Amino acid sequence: MKMHKEILAAFPGLSVAEGDVGPLSIQEKSPRLEALRDETVQSIRERYTLERIKDEPLFRAYRDFFWKVGVDPTKTRPASEALVRRILAKKMLPAINTAVDAYNLASIRTGIPIAAFDADTLAGDLSMQFAEEGEEFLGIGMAAPVMLHKNQVILTDDDEIVAVYPYRDSDATKITLATKTVHIVACGVPGVEREKVHSAYELAVAYLQEYALGTR
Repeated sequence: MKMHKEILAAFPGLSVAEGDVGPLSIQEKSPRLEALRDETVQSIRERYTLERIKDEPLFRAYRDFFWKVGVDPTKTRPASEALVRRILAKKMLPAINTAVDAYNLASIRTGIPIAAFDADTLAGDLSMQFAEEGEEFLGIGMAAPVMLHKNQVILTDDDEIVAVYPYRDSDATKITLATKTVHIVACGVPGVEREKVHSAYELAVAYLQEYALGTR
C-alpha cells in the first residue's frame, strides 16, 4: 500500500498488513464457523469487562487515533472494539456470510480492525491519504453518502474511496456470496506494534482459508 508522505509525517509508526485470499466459495453460514464464534464469545467474556474495555492499551491507541482525525470514539467505535463491546453487552454478533464473519472473528480475537474488499472490484493498488474537504463516501450500511473532512484518513484505489480508515468500508467493494477473492487489510495505528498488525492479518487469512472455502 502506498502511504502518502503527509500520513507518515502525521502518524509515525502506523502500519498495515495486506494481501489477497482466494479463490473462495463463500456461503451464508457454516456450523463450524458458528462453533468458532461461540468459542470466541466465551473467550472475550473471560478476558474483558464492559466497564474496563476503554482502558485497554490496544483499544486506547485506536481511540486516540480517532480523536486526532476528528472522529468521536464514544459515538463511532473502532471496528474491533465495537464487536467486542457487542459481545460484552450480550448482543448478537452480525452474521453476514462465512467470509465476513470469519475475518470479524479474527478482528475480535486480536483487537485489530480489519478492512476487507472484493478484490475484483478494486482498480489498482490501494493508497492511504487524507480526504479532501467535502468528499463524499458511501459506506456499508449507510442510507446516504457522508461528507468527509480533510483530516480524515481514507483508503483509495485508482478510481475512488474504498474505506474511511480504520472503521468503515465502501458499499461498492463489500464482500458478497459472489466474491471469489478477498483483499484483507489489517489496520494499525501509532502505538500498536507492527507484529500485532501482521498477526491479525495472518489470523484473518487462516480463518478465511479454513471457513470460507465452501468445502466443509
